[in-house]
Amino acid sequence: MSTETTTQRKATAFGSRRVWLVSALAGVAAAVATEVYGLLARAVGVPMSAGSPGAAEAGPITVGLFAMGTVICVFWGTVLAVLLARYAANPARTYLRATLALTVVSLASPLAAAHTAGSTKLMLAVGHLIAAAIVIPVVTRRLATAPGRNGRA
Repeated sequence: MSTETTTQRKATAFGSRRVWLVSALAGVAAAVATEVYGLLARAVGVPMSAGSPGAAEAGPITVGLFAMGTVICVFWGTVLAVLLARYAANPARTYLRATLALTVVSLASPLAAAHTAGSTKLMLAVGHLIAAAIVIPVVTRRLATAPGRNGRA
């Protein structure tokens, strides 16, 4: 194995770890922001109950659910980012396009929530947008400097 190949592998591994770290930190910031947003919505009287699409009744939106939902989505977004950093020819562009599309798809759930007040649906959709606005730009910028599949620095 040549020194160049070894260096490239180390750079790719380091780049993947850094992508993971940046995404995790952005996820923590987004989780805090969405939870604070949810607490503010609760404080101004937005009804805190929503039903899954097709549900017979709405269930409570408890404290912590905004942060938990954000963490789960950021986890999978981080997996995507790390894989793209390792295998995509242009990881930043691919991540940006994929996550914007996934954000649009994620809006279907709150907007289609059964037995849910319109203000709650809007509040939940905006929560998705807040998390995306925090995480996507930060991770995209980090991926723009990731080595990528072709080994560029």
